[in-house]
Amino acid sequence: MARSPRDPSPASKPKLTKAKKPRKQGRLRQLKAVYDMTVKVDPVTKWWMLLAVGAPLAVAIVIGIATDHWIYFPLLGLMIGVLAGMFVLARRAERAAYLNIAGQKGAAGAALNSIRRGWTIEQEPVAIDPRSQDMVFRAVGRPGIVLVGDGPPQRVKKLLEAERRKVARIAPNVPVHVMVVGDGSSEGEVPLAKVAGRVQRLKPVLTKSEVGAVLKRLKALGGLRPPVPQGIDPMRARPDRKAMRGR
Repeated sequence: MARSPRDPSPASKPKLTKAKKPRKQGRLRQLKAVYDMTVKVDPVTKWWMLLAVGAPLAVAIVIGIATDHWIYFPLLGLMIGVLAGMFVLARRAERAAYLNIAGQKGAAGAALNSIRRGWTIEQEPVAIDPRSQDMVFRAVGRPGIVLVGDGPPQRVKKLLEAERRKVARIAPNVPVHVMVVGDGSSEGEVPLAKVAGRVQRLKPVLTKSEVGAVLKRLKALGGLRPPVPQGIDPMRARPDRKAMRGR
């Protein structure tokens, strides 16, 4: 069949070039970045990692010499040492991350959001003092309601108590656990790095359906911003000029 003059020949068709995808950062680069960040905040990390890798390797070499297995036991010791080093790096990196954000506004919310599952956590503070910028963050799970204060312990307790009374009116039969981020020197104060662990260790008392009912009740409290009626865009709303002139 003759080709129509309008039909471009295969050679004249433009070639589609595939967009190059950015290369994903390799695992080794990720580990190096985590290591550099951790050592910068916590310089002792490199010595703990050296001990974690070197101790199993040294023990394995001694056992290999004693049992005349020069290859098997050193390789096994190296594998165990690398795993131990990765474990130490993960724990020290987590600790360094908390040290890096300690004292910053919203640090308590970041600690709560590190909990992976089992809890519904508000991304924004549920209460805030406009003057001092003290905040209260909330999490809901089977153990009940958790309120965490972010600010100087003696000052943020008033804001926490006000939020606790408000929550108790909405869900009177639900346990409310109150915590304050601090150095742990007084009752109710929890170090920032231990907030997630303390919340996860709370004993469950509610069922999943009861947790859902509590969440629906708490939505009635609203957030820090007043609710906007549906169908109204506050960015496009215009005042009634005739009403302003008294007409």
